[in-house]
Amino acid sequence: MQRILLLGVLLFLIGCGSEKTETVLLEQLPEPVMKSAKEKLPDVKFDQAWKTRNGNYEVRGKAKNGKVRDIQVKPDGTIVEVD
Repeated sequence: MQRILLLGVLLFLIGCGSEKTETVLLEQLPEPVMKSAKEKLPDVKFDQAWKTRNGNYEVRGKAKNGKVRDIQVKPDGTIVEVD
């Protein structure tokens, strides 16, 4: 019973854990990352960034309408996902 509980907790932590692993200052982002983010979401004022476990970067900011927007970009500037 304890093993099943432990396995459940581990699976929960793995599945629900944030991919964000390291906070990065916007000034420290690779140039292609910020360039792609600004081109894809030109009306967003970016204010946070993280390096994810898979080596990509997630950049977050607010659009003029107040909506929070996220974009995930590979180090070479390739866009992976936009939220």
